[in-house]
Amino acid sequence: MNFNNKIVVRFPPSPTGILHIGNVRALLFNYLYARKHGGDIVMRFEDTDRERSKKEYEISTLEILDELGLDFDRGPFRQSDRTEFYIEAIDTLIENGNAYEGEEAQDGSGDKVIRFKNPNKKIRFKDTVRGEIEIDTTSFGDFVIARSKTNPLYHLTVVVDDIDMGITDVIRGEDHITSTPRQILLIEALGGVIPRYTHLPLIVGADHKKLGKRHGAVTWREFKALGYLPEAVINYLALLGWNPGKGDEREIFSKKELIEEFSLKQVNNSPATFSYEKLDSINKAWMLKLDKETYFEKALDFVSKKNKYKFEDNLEKAHKIIFNIVQERLDKFSDINKMEDDGEFDYYFDIPNVSEKDFIFKDDGIEKAIELLSEEYKILEKIDESNWNKAFLKDALWNWTSEVGRGSALHPLRTILTGAKRSPDPFVVMDILGKKESLERISDKIS
Repeated sequence: MNFNNKIVVRFPPSPTGILHIGNVRALLFNYLYARKHGGDIVMRFEDTDRERSKKEYEISTLEILDELGLDFDRGPFRQSDRTEFYIEAIDTLIENGNAYEGEEAQDGSGDKVIRFKNPNKKIRFKDTVRGEIEIDTTSFGDFVIARSKTNPLYHLTVVVDDIDMGITDVIRGEDHITSTPRQILLIEALGGVIPRYTHLPLIVGADHKKLGKRHGAVTWREFKALGYLPEAVINYLALLGWNPGKGDEREIFSKKELIEEFSLKQVNNSPATFSYEKLDSINKAWMLKLDKETYFEKALDFVSKKNKYKFEDNLEKAHKIIFNIVQERLDKFSDINKMEDDGEFDYYFDIPNVSEKDFIFKDDGIEKAIELLSEEYKILEKIDESNWNKAFLKDALWNWTSEVGRGSALHPLRTILTGAKRSPDPFVVMDILGKKESLERISDKIS
């Protein structure tokens, strides 16, 4: 088929499981390359593994691509729907003497399979990342391309599809390098055009081993469940094995910017180490780009059931908690759960039970603590509710606390407001509680 020499790449996942983040990175590089050059993207499910391939994995793959904004132009195709094309290719190969029906084990003891007749030659191809590669195919022997005419295997199906769909560029992980010579042999035998090859470096963990579940989240669904944004994951994956070059130190890229900057020539040939800390940093930057209402809604989605109704019933207070306390500390939205586990939200909604010994500062004694709290109450009571914010509250008390001793004045105040050994400063807490509730908590201890 003729596609007018237009660049054509493929998304060829196998629907045998949930997409690994390494597969998503390979799809992303295909996407960026095609979109940069105005090419087409073909979506193709390589489901020749009939036992393991499942419709549910196809559905989840398409959902994941949609959530990540990786659209395609043609497909999705399924190899299971294209058996007639593979039968035709097998017939052609047998007629041309490039394939034959042989025994599976080549020792006279197996079932009949279709084997490719290996010309036992050296295959040379230019890899965009690694340059010239030469592999002697002699050791491959006559390799199996189908269990039967109606049960083709991977090397044959991928070659037939690439030829038929006009694939010009194959961009995939470096673990496929050894597959390339077999596929080139088949392309030559079928009279196809050999595509350009780019084999991407593998993604490894901090231990330099291939990224796996032992390292943490490894699928988009897992990252999504932790509160990472799709823009951040796309941004970070693009930087795994690629950089814009030319002294460009930027780390935050929109998808549009990635398309504009992307070049396969800037892909590295060494393994790319996955850093969850770096992903956190990029994700935080994207979180801060969200408008306030979207940020609040996403944060609220991660608040546990025990607190969610309190937030929803006190929206003004909840907004202040999110933007005065939570936002600066979140790298991903699920970090809010650690704050919940530490009881950091409890005292905003429930009056803490604080004993006298807890709010006395060092050796001050209860009389001094009550005296200073009483003076704070008088100062705070005079503040108009329209000025009740952390900045105004601090200005109202700060000079006075420096005269009487900040620890002596602020420790009791913070403690009776929160009941916690560690908490934000009392000005932030009072801003969130509001004037009425703040004064009530102080009054309860001085009356």
